[in-house]
Amino acid sequence: MRRRELLFLLGGAITVPRALHAQQKVIRVLGFPYGGPSVETSIPRAALGRGLDETGYVDGGNLRIVYRTSVEELISDKAEVIIVAAGGSIRQAKSETTSIPLVFIVPFDPASAGLVASFNRPGGNITGVSILSAELMPKRLQLLHELVPEAKTCAVLMNASNPVGKRSTAELQQAADGMGLTLEIVSTRAETEFEAAFAKIAALKAAALLVTTDPLFTGGRDRLVALARQYAVPANYPWREFVLAGGLISYGPSLSEAYRQIGIYAGKILNGAKPADLPVQQPTTFELVVNLKTAKALGLTVPQTILGRADELIE
Repeated sequence: MRRRELLFLLGGAITVPRALHAQQKVIRVLGFPYGGPSVETSIPRAALGRGLDETGYVDGGNLRIVYRTSVEELISDKAEVIIVAAGGSIRQAKSETTSIPLVFIVPFDPASAGLVASFNRPGGNITGVSILSAELMPKRLQLLHELVPEAKTCAVLMNASNPVGKRSTAELQQAADGMGLTLEIVSTRAETEFEAAFAKIAALKAAALLVTTDPLFTGGRDRLVALARQYAVPANYPWREFVLAGGLISYGPSLSEAYRQIGIYAGKILNGAKPADLPVQQPTTFELVVNLKTAKALGLTVPQTILGRADELIE
C-alpha cells in the first residue's frame, strides 16, 4: 500500500468518530405540569414552539417537551426547565424546587403576590410573563355592558379551584355597582360541570356572561362557546381564541405572544441565562375582537363605540 493511501485511510479512521459525534443530539428536557383539559386545546403549542425555535430549540429535535400532571413528576424526570401556566401551580413549584428554573405565565401581578422580588429583578430561580388579565376584568365588564346595555344581571364564570379569580371579585363588584349591574358568581371545577353551570346561569336569569381567565376555560373553550350559543347568552371571553371558535367578544393580551415569550425565556435559560436576570415580561398591547356573525345570531347590534375600537372583526 502506498504511503499516501495509508495516510488517507488513517485520516478517515480518525474523522469518522468525529462525524458520528457531531451527529449525536443532546436532548434537553423541558417540563410542563398540566392537569386540566387537553394540552392541544389549552396551550398555543405553535407559539411556544416559535419562541423556542428563536433560541435554537425544536421539540422532537434537540429538545423534548414533557407534559406531566404534577411538579413532582417533572422533578423526577430531571426537567431542566419547568414551565407553569397557573397561579396555584407556580406557588407549588416554587415551594418544591429552588434549583430547577421556573418560567411562569400568570394573570396577576407576581411581585404583589410574592412570587418574585420585582419585575426587573425577579430573583431566585423564577421568571416569566404576567398577562395581568385579572386587572382587565372591569374593562371587560364595561365592554359587555356596552354591548348588552339592557342586561341588569351578569354571571361571572370562575374556576372554584383558582384563588386568583376570587381575589379579583372585589374590584369587579365595585365596577358592577358603578354600572348598576348585579353580579352572580357561578363556579365550576371541571369541564364536566359546564352544562350545570349554564343551567344555573339560566336559572339566575343572567342576560350576560363574563368568563374569567383560567386554563380550564381556555382548554374547554369549544364547549363553553357551544353552551353560550345553546343558552343564547352573550359572553365576553379573555382571549381571541374563544371568538375564533364562535364566541361573541374578547378583550385581553395576545395569548400566543405570551407563550412565544415563554418559549424564548425557556430557550435562553437552556442556553445558560439565569431566571433571576430575566425581567418579568408584561403585554404592551391588548386585542378587542368581535364576532359579528355571533352577534347577529344573538340579535345584537354591535354599537359603533365597539366597532371603532375593535382590532379584529370576524364575519
